[in-house]
Amino acid sequence: MFHELFDPAEMGLNVCRICMGASDYSTALYSYDDGDADPELSRFTLQHDRATILPALREARRVNKDLFLFASPWSPPGWMKANGSMLGGSMRPKYLPSYANYFLKFLQGYEAEGVPVQAVTVQNEVDTDQDGRMPACIWPQESEAKFVSEYLGPLLQRTGLQTKIWLIDHNYTLWGRAIAELEIPGVLPYASGIAWHGYAGKPEWMRRVHDAFPEVGMHWTEGGPDYPAEDYSTNWSEWSKTFTGVLRNWSRSITAWNFALDEKGRPNIGPFDCGGMLTIHSKTREISQSGQYWALAHYSRMIRRGALRFDSQGAEEGLSHAAFENPDGQCVLVLTNSGAARNFEVRMGRWAASVLLDRDSVNTLVWR
Repeated sequence: MFHELFDPAEMGLNVCRICMGASDYSTALYSYDDGDADPELSRFTLQHDRATILPALREARRVNKDLFLFASPWSPPGWMKANGSMLGGSMRPKYLPSYANYFLKFLQGYEAEGVPVQAVTVQNEVDTDQDGRMPACIWPQESEAKFVSEYLGPLLQRTGLQTKIWLIDHNYTLWGRAIAELEIPGVLPYASGIAWHGYAGKPEWMRRVHDAFPEVGMHWTEGGPDYPAEDYSTNWSEWSKTFTGVLRNWSRSITAWNFALDEKGRPNIGPFDCGGMLTIHSKTREISQSGQYWALAHYSRMIRRGALRFDSQGAEEGLSHAAFENPDGQCVLVLTNSGAARNFEVRMGRWAASVLLDRDSVNTLVWR
């Protein structure tokens, strides 16, 4: 399975997200420093991740040496928070220095395990505590800005780590906050990207942030299917249309949520019904693919790191498209037809081709 997913000659996935501690799709609630208050982090340990998470990441990187890893916490350790729990709540300001060191220990520990991490987000979904139903932590704009500009950013810089910091890690609706946060003195030197989720708002709103801060990268870091949905395994055109919208609005990467779950969306210690990009049956171990998987394959198989998107035009109803030029000069056009079968003409300069698009289909054209 790892060969099929990560090998550059196969699906070629080359971006993965790591959960720093428990997410709502973990088997249990945990951080890397559980228990009573421990500002010096004397109990910090990655032992939980050594069982399965780190070996899986090492194998993925063995298959694809170009794998880019970024990490997101769903919650700091409970003792760092006002409610004393990883479920919901908010950060206690006095522990911001300890939390920056928590990130540092995680990054150094993962690198020592052979899994260097290239980027981190401050918090998965900064604008909600999920009503205490799952690991979560709300971070007001000023708190995230202070943490990045006064603690995490300077600490990573002093220690020589090249790990990038991405802000927000939440919905398009926070585009205004993203701009305002980048305008706070001291934030921009340490923030190289904004992480986005697609659950609320429009992908076009990412463009507003890009236009204000073109040097800051946009990244789509979470979105996935619901396992109870009747079209879970066949909604490829819906997902491809989503990916086209994301990529046409300056996102540099796409990350699915989750990688793999069972037929009931497990493990799950939270309130939501997300499915995996892949489903691994809990009893038979049979692997089945989602519509999201098939859609993502059209992009990841052909679009290489370093590719540039170039403008493509055409406004037929039910048709979406995105065009790219790879570093070697190869051009890639992904066409998504959400409606009935149709003939479609593609033109580029003097070159033209007539393409038959099947009903409800995703199509990839490649040329030089």
